Amino acid sequence: MEYTQLGRTGLKVSRLVLGTMNFGPQTDEATSHAIMDAALDAGLNFVDTANVYGWGENKGRTESIIGNWFAQGERRDKVVLATKVYGNMGADGAAWPNHDKLSAVNIRRAVDASLKRLRTDYIDVYQFHHIDRNTPFEEIWQAIDVLVQQGKILYVGSSNFPGYKIAQANETAARRGGTIGLVSEQCLYNLFERRAEMEVIPAAQDYGLGVIPWSPLHGGLLGGVIKKEAEGGRRGSGRAADVLADPAARARIQAYEELLDKHGLEPGEVALAWLLTRPGVTGPIVGPRTAEQLDSALRAVELELPEELLTALDEIFPGPGPSPEAFAW
Repeated sequence: MEYTQLGRTGLKVSRLVLGTMNFGPQTDEATSHAIMDAALDAGLNFVDTANVYGWGENKGRTESIIGNWFAQGERRDKVVLATKVYGNMGADGAAWPNHDKLSAVNIRRAVDASLKRLRTDYIDVYQFHHIDRNTPFEEIWQAIDVLVQQGKILYVGSSNFPGYKIAQANETAARRGGTIGLVSEQCLYNLFERRAEMEVIPAAQDYGLGVIPWSPLHGGLLGGVIKKEAEGGRRGSGRAADVLADPAARARIQAYEELLDKHGLEPGEVALAWLLTRPGVTGPIVGPRTAEQLDSALRAVELELPEELLTALDEIFPGPGPSPEAFAW
C-alpha cells in the first residue's frame, strides 16, 4: 500500500479510503468485519463513515459495526478514523430543533453519540457532511476548538463544500486562531463527473486540503456496466441508469469500455487509478460490498496508466478546464 500526507498535516493515510456506507444496509456485520480485516492486512489504514449511515430507522448502525470491530482489539491505533456530522439522526422526517446541521449544540451532541457507537474516545478526522447556511463559521469553530481541547477530535474536514465555502471556513479559522481549519474535502469526483476541477479542487489545493473523492465509479457507471448488461449481469441502477438513458452519455461509456478492453484493463480499476494521478487527490473512497470488490480496488493502487491512455481518457471525458477560463475568458 502507498501512503501520503493528508493535506498539509503530518498525518499519513493510505491512497485508498475504505468507505463503509454499505456496512449494515447491504453487507452484514460479519462480512463487514472480514472486509475491514482484509483492508487492514493490505495496509489500508483510512476508514470513512458517517453518523447517518445505516439509513432510515437504522441510522448509526454502520458506526456501531465499526465500533464492534474496534472492540475486538489491536485495531484502533492502526486506523485513521473519519466520520461525519450534519444529518438528522432522528426518525425520518423533519428534525427536532437542534438535532441536525452544524450548530454548536448539535456538534457537541453528535460527536458524543458517534464516539459511543464507535467505541472509541477520539475521532481522527471529523467531517462536516454538508454546508450549513444558517450557522456562522465562528460558532462552528468555537465548538470544534472545545472538542479538540477535550481530545475528542484531532482534525476537521469538509464534505460537499463549494470552493468559496472552503475559503470562508479556513479564513475564519485563521482569524480566530486555535484550530488549523479544514484539512480535507470529500467531494464527488470521477472521470465522468469532473466539475470539482473548476473550483473545489483548486481551493482545496490552495488551502492545503487533501481531496477525497467519493463515488469514484459514479454509481457503477465506470465499472464496466454496459458489458455487464450484455452478459446478463447486474444492470445499471440509480445514478448509472439515469446517465445511460442519455444516448450521448451511453456512447461515451461504450467508448470508455472499448478503449480499456483493447488495453486488457478492468474499467473499475482504471477509474480508481486515474484518480490517483490527479493533482491534489489524497485517495478515492472505495465502498466494497464483498471481499472480491476490495481485491479489485487494491489492484488499482499498483496500476500505472501510460500517458497515451491518460490522453485517450481525457478525450472521452474532457474536464471543464481551469477557472475562470472555463466560464469566462
